[in-house]
Amino acid sequence: MTTIEQFRAQVVQAAADKTPLRIRGGGTKDWYGGAPQGEILDTRMHTGIVDYEPTELVITARCGTPLSEIEAVLAAQNQMLAFEPPHFGQGATFGGAIAAGLSGPRRANSGGVRDFVLGAHLMDGKGEVLKFGGQVMKNVAGYDVSRLLAGSMGTLGLMLELSVKVLPRATQEATLRFETSEIDAIRMLNTWGGQPLPLSGSCWHAGALMLRLSGARAAVDAAQRTLGGELMPDAAVFWESLREQRHAFFDGDEPLWRLSVPPTSGAIVLGGEQLIEWGGAQRWLRAPAQQAHDIRRAVGAVGGHATLFRGGDKAVGVFQPQASAVARIHERLKTAFDPSLIFNPGRMF
Repeated sequence: MTTIEQFRAQVVQAAADKTPLRIRGGGTKDWYGGAPQGEILDTRMHTGIVDYEPTELVITARCGTPLSEIEAVLAAQNQMLAFEPPHFGQGATFGGAIAAGLSGPRRANSGGVRDFVLGAHLMDGKGEVLKFGGQVMKNVAGYDVSRLLAGSMGTLGLMLELSVKVLPRATQEATLRFETSEIDAIRMLNTWGGQPLPLSGSCWHAGALMLRLSGARAAVDAAQRTLGGELMPDAAVFWESLREQRHAFFDGDEPLWRLSVPPTSGAIVLGGEQLIEWGGAQRWLRAPAQQAHDIRRAVGAVGGHATLFRGGDKAVGVFQPQASAVARIHERLKTAFDPSLIFNPGRMF
């Protein structure tokens, strides 16, 4: 019996019994979203790179393929996953990275996970395999459905195979450090964001702003001369610690909030320690979960939303409550792909 047939048998049985299935790869993001429940459907048996043509800048792989394997194959061709997905553990899988929809420091300048998904093979709640999109950007048929799977937390179905666009690695990188206040850092980031600079990452924390430059040697050198600042040694280690949340800011047991706001928003005073990324668009906050109402009200006032990313009492709701119209769309999508409501119940809403 092939892995596809094994998956189908498990899905069909769960649908017949009306019992939940917990789609799970390496389990490195089990803490993210609502509490997992149901019988585990382990994707790690469905592994391997199906197709990779470096000249086409596209890689296709099965859902259980280790994320580290994908990145190693790309690195050998001097290419990368431009959305810089966090692993949060050695067992991270390709499918898990797409399902979680999380992007690293390059997000603001290169794009997020959904911007790079080209196609997908999905097993729905009836055990049928659906194919969306393709392996080129101009393939329009079903393209939006493929992108819809990014960040869906496995609630729409089992992603069997995925095609994503990759990008060449930069020939040179440099990280500059500036001593500055939060307000000045946000102003500087928005000013620089509107200029033709090879920006690929930013981070402000505790009075220091770090700015990563990536690109051709001439472009990076010119940007360094224009911006000034102090050249930061061992910068690759710093950006990896930020991506994997091993940076000192993320230590401790106090709940971690992820705030998504317009980058032009000024300082948001919420009484907790903050770290700012993505040119001001992503802000991390350490604050008690009991403050959920105040946090979401303050962030909503500037047109953003807040996620209880890690820790705390999830009874307050992990994700920002949806508007009624959006909730109805989500409900219709869920019913269309998973009529028996068996896939990862409670992980999102």
